[in-house]
Amino acid sequence: MTETAPYGTWRSPVTLDALVRGAMVVTYPTAAGESLYWLERRPEEGGRQVIVRSRPDGSQPSDCFGPDYNARTLVHEYGGLPYCASGETVFFSNFADQRLYKVKPGGTPVPLTAEPESPRAVRFAAPVCSPDGLYLYAVRERHQVPDDLPTLVQNEIVAIATDGSREHVVASGRDFYSHVTLSPDSRRLAYVAWDHPHMPWDETELFELDLEDGLPAGEGRRIAGGGKPESITQPKYSPSGVLHFISDRTNWWNLYRVSGDGGAAEALVSSDHDLGVPDWVFGRSTYAFLQDGSVVISWHDKGIQLLGVTDPVPEKVEPIETGYTDFDYLTAEPSGHSVIAVASGPASPSTLARISRDGLEALGEQKPLFFDPSYISWPQPIEFPTTGGKTAHAFFYPPHNPDFSAPAGELPPLIVQSHGGPTSATRAVLSDSIQFWTSRGFGLVDVNYGGSTGYGREYRERLKGNWGIVDVQDCSAAALYLAESGRADLERLAIHGGSAGGYTALCALAFTDVFSAAASYFGVADAGALARETHKFESRYLDGLIGPWPEARQLYEDRSPLMHLQHFDVPLILFQGLEDKVVPPSQAEAMASALDQKAVPYAYIAYEGEQHGFRQAENLRRTGEAELYFYGRVFGFEPADELEPVEIHHADQL
Repeated sequence: MTETAPYGTWRSPVTLDALVRGAMVVTYPTAAGESLYWLERRPEEGGRQVIVRSRPDGSQPSDCFGPDYNARTLVHEYGGLPYCASGETVFFSNFADQRLYKVKPGGTPVPLTAEPESPRAVRFAAPVCSPDGLYLYAVRERHQVPDDLPTLVQNEIVAIATDGSREHVVASGRDFYSHVTLSPDSRRLAYVAWDHPHMPWDETELFELDLEDGLPAGEGRRIAGGGKPESITQPKYSPSGVLHFISDRTNWWNLYRVSGDGGAAEALVSSDHDLGVPDWVFGRSTYAFLQDGSVVISWHDKGIQLLGVTDPVPEKVEPIETGYTDFDYLTAEPSGHSVIAVASGPASPSTLARISRDGLEALGEQKPLFFDPSYISWPQPIEFPTTGGKTAHAFFYPPHNPDFSAPAGELPPLIVQSHGGPTSATRAVLSDSIQFWTSRGFGLVDVNYGGSTGYGREYRERLKGNWGIVDVQDCSAAALYLAESGRADLERLAIHGGSAGGYTALCALAFTDVFSAAASYFGVADAGALARETHKFESRYLDGLIGPWPEARQLYEDRSPLMHLQHFDVPLILFQGLEDKVVPPSQAEAMASALDQKAVPYAYIAYEGEQHGFRQAENLRRTGEAELYFYGRVFGFEPADELEPVEIHHADQL
C-alpha cells in the first residue's frame, strides 16, 4: 500500500550516496588495436579522471595509470578530450601540470612535453596520433602565467614527436583551433579555426593542409566557411580519404562531404534536424564511419536524439532502432563493421555501446543504476507558449514514488531547471539528480529555452542580444504553464541552474515575481564583471549575448541581477567553487554581501578545490542535502532525509 504524505517529504531510495555514485561519468571511448579505452570521472576520488582499458580476452578492465595521475585538460578552461591511444601506448594530458604524458597501460607515465616555466602555463587538448606512431597533433594553449589576460593567451596546433625530441607549430595566428583530424594515409590534416568575437557555434572555418614526413608541406587552404556566418564542426576523413564535416549553412547542422580534390561540398544528409552539438569542449562526436563508406549518425528531434546509418548515396538514411534517446562520442572501430558510442535513455544509465546496421549492443561497461527503476520519473516533452507568440521546449518530470501519494488537493512544488551554456541543451536521459527531486515529491521542468541547441540556428539565435531576457521569459512561461494546467503549485515555484543557468535563476528573481525560491550554482551576478574578468574562450561571448564591452555598459547594468537588488525579496541559496576561473567567486560573494545588507534570507556555501562544476564526492553530497534542506525551510515541509542544517542568514524573514 502507498503512504499518504505531503510532497517534498517522501522517503526515497535515490540517496545522497546514490547521487554521488551516479555522478561517475563515462566519456570518450577510443578503439585502438584490439583494446577499447574510455575515460571515467570518479567523484569518490576527488573527481579524478582515469583512462580505462578493456581487452578482448575477457579480463577485467584496468586503469592505465595509478592514483597520482588525472587525465584532464584545461584548454579553453572547459577542456574535453584529453587523450588518444596508439596500439599499446596511451598519450594524455595530466591535470596537475597540463603536460602531455605517454604510458603503457599499467606502467608509469613518462612526460612527453617540457615542464613549463609556471604551472599549467602550457596546455594540450584533443591529441591525435599518426598511424605510424611517430607524431601527435594537438591544440596547444600557451599562458605566460596561469592567469594571463585573455589577449596574451596563444592557441595553435602543434606536431609533437612521440619520442619527445621536437615540437613543430602546424598552424597559428588564429584565436582558436579545434577538431584536428588526419587522413588515413597521413598526408592531409584538417582543422577548424575561428576568431573573436565569434564562438564556435557562430562562425568558424575549415582548413586543410598537406603533410610530408609528418610536418606541413605548405600553407593551409580554406575548404569551407569565410562567407556568410556559418558554424562548421567535426571534420573527419572517411576510410577512403574523403573529407566530411558538419555545417549549419541551411539553419540546421547537417552533414557534408567534399567531392574530389578541392571540390565543392555536397550534402550527405540534409534535413530540418541538428546533427551537430556546440563545441564547448573538445572531442564531441555525433557521427562515425563504417568501412564501406556509410556513416552512422545521430540527430536531434525536439530534444530527443535518433540514430541512423547513411549509404554512400546522399540523403538516404536508414533508422537504427535502439531504445536509447541520446548518443555521443561516436568513434569507428578498427574492424570497420561498427562504431562505439556512449548511449543513454530516460530509464537507462549511460553505457558503452557497439552500433551497426543491425542495431545496438550494450557492452559490459556502463554506469550502474543505484535504485529500483520503478522510482524513475519519465520525461514528458512539452511545448508551451512564450513571449511574442513563440513556442519554447522543455521536458517535464512529474513527482513519482510508488511508495507515496500526496494528500487530496495538494499540488507539488516545482523546480524549474535552467541549463548552463547558455548555448547548450538539456537531454531526455536518466539523471540521478533529477530523480533525487522527483522521488521526494517535487515536479521538475528542464527547459530548453530560446537559445538552446538542437532546434536549428534560428532558435539558437533567439538569445542574440537577449541573454537575461528570453531565457528568463521562457523559464517563467514553463513554470506558469505547468501551474495553470494543475501540475504545479503556483505558490511553490523554485528555479535553479548552474553557470549561465545560475544567471538565469538570478535574473528571474531580479526581473520577475514568478518564483518563491532559487538556487544558483556558480551563477553570473554581474555581467559586466564577467566580461572584464573571464577567460579567453568566453571573453567575447557576451558581445553576441548582450553587446560589446564597454560600449554597451548600460545594457550590462540593465541585465545584471547585482544591480537590481531592489527586486530581490525571496530566499536564495548560492553555491560556488573557490578555484572557478570561468565565473570567479567574487560574483557569488558580491551577491551574498548585497543580500545580507538587504536582509533577504540567503545561504552561501563555497568549496575549496572546486572549479567550474563540482566534482568531489563530499561536495556533491553537501550540495544536494543543502538545497533540499533550504527548500524545506522555505516551503514549510520536513524532508524525510537526515540533513545537516544550513545556515540561512535572516531566517527570521522566512
